[in-house]
Amino acid sequence: MPAEINIYNPSELGPPMGQYSHVTRVKANEFLFIAGMLSGDAAGNIVGADDFDTQTTQVFRNVEAALKSAGASWRNVVQFTTFLVHSQDIPKFMAFRLREFPKMFPDGKYPPNTLLMVDRLVQEPFLVEVQTVAAI
Repeated sequence: MPAEINIYNPSELGPPMGQYSHVTRVKANEFLFIAGMLSGDAAGNIVGADDFDTQTTQVFRNVEAALKSAGASWRNVVQFTTFLVHSQDIPKFMAFRLREFPKMFPDGKYPPNTLLMVDRLVQEPFLVEVQTVAAI
């Protein structure tokens, strides 16, 4: 039985402040929890040191690879948690989502996302990390 995923915004909460939705309701047999993805490549090299957009692109490539490894895709994503090191990168992150999410989620139903600011990530050059939950 494939997962039933309903992503929506209750009118009582008002519109989201970006490319995300307030709620995901899921009926699924299995969940996929993907660790926070960084901008590393398959060889363990940092992609885009000091370049937020390049790092963010690689992070979402890595999330997509993790999804595919379990036979899942973007349509299975039910939640993101995003960690940024610099608050100045919030507009860059929002611009990335405005540009890329319509391609990833063509139905316009963007999964809920919690955005957190942190002092640093596991290594100093990393600027963004995204943790993902999917239902399959």
